Amino acid sequence: MITEIEIQNFKPFKNLSISTTSLNVLAGMNGMGKSSLVQMLLLLRQSIGTIGTGRIQLNGDLVNIGKGSDVLYQYSNQKYLKFLIKNEEGYERTWTFDYSPERDFLLSKNLNDLDDLNKFSVFGDNFQYLHAERIGPQESYKTSSYNVVQKRQIGIHGEHTVHFLHVYGNEKINPDLKSHDKSRTNLLIHQTEAWMSEISPETKLNTTQVPNTDLILMDIQFGTNKDYTNRFRMTNVGFGISYVLPVVVALLTATPGKLIIIENPEAHLHPRGQAEMGKLIALAAQSGAQIFIETHSDHIINGIRLAVKKQFLDNKKVTLFYFERVNEIDEQYSKVSPIKIDQKGELSDYPKNFMDEWNNQLFQLLRP
Repeated sequence: MITEIEIQNFKPFKNLSISTTSLNVLAGMNGMGKSSLVQMLLLLRQSIGTIGTGRIQLNGDLVNIGKGSDVLYQYSNQKYLKFLIKNEEGYERTWTFDYSPERDFLLSKNLNDLDDLNKFSVFGDNFQYLHAERIGPQESYKTSSYNVVQKRQIGIHGEHTVHFLHVYGNEKINPDLKSHDKSRTNLLIHQTEAWMSEISPETKLNTTQVPNTDLILMDIQFGTNKDYTNRFRMTNVGFGISYVLPVVVALLTATPGKLIIIENPEAHLHPRGQAEMGKLIALAAQSGAQIFIETHSDHIINGIRLAVKKQFLDNKKVTLFYFERVNEIDEQYSKVSPIKIDQKGELSDYPKNFMDEWNNQLFQLLRP
């Protein structure tokens, strides 16, 4: 598990240092640096093949940032960037990258043995990232033996989720802390259906391999008083189910030591579904995974707070990070403030523009 992150001269960060926990919730208004923190981790991850020789790729499978001129902190007089990560066992790695405005990579003098790098979850096999733009409803879904069977990945857009469920749906989730109490069994497919039913009640998922092709079909049924409805194509049930399915599967397959990064898990979700998603995120973190969530949802955060209050998640395992912009005379940079949750679900701080818009709007409605 990553326990410390330091960033210098990268995008909006002049000098950032944070201590991370099992569940790290990145919150704040748009353009404050949440995505930039995620991008720092993704840059390290996508450079696994070259970072041992001191080279980091700015454009790759996980993130595309551009050139050196796009990543240097605008107001820096120092032409270098610095990344540091530390894990729970005390291992620490620092990279100081030379600035070159036209290159699509950065070079560091810090060389690391690849075996040594594998001590950090960001470089290990037990990793999953879900982009904010996930795959929408499809008529059919492509299979990927490499990503699903060999790597046990669902894709950064969730594009391999249906194939993953088809292959591993009859496996038990492990550990079972994430088990939904209304699920028929502890199998992944039944647990997925139970959690999806919090978004759309009585959901049943069906996958079918198309013979002699690399395609998988998925359809959905809904429970009735007697049985289930007819099967509906995914293209006929809206974006919400397709968008949330990869998030649910990623969290249900969380295992101790796994690093999961999810952008906007609340996308296309009803408020109640967002709150339940917050609970599942909390359970996945309690099960031993490390999770980074970028969110704009009060409901996600409140779902996590309620999970702490109900003792589903140890309050010491979660930190909310509030991102805001600081304007000084000659420069502007992003500031990150950690917010703790106590055992009753109360927050240690309520910064301006953090979870206060409901009250702001209500106050205006009640004014004469």
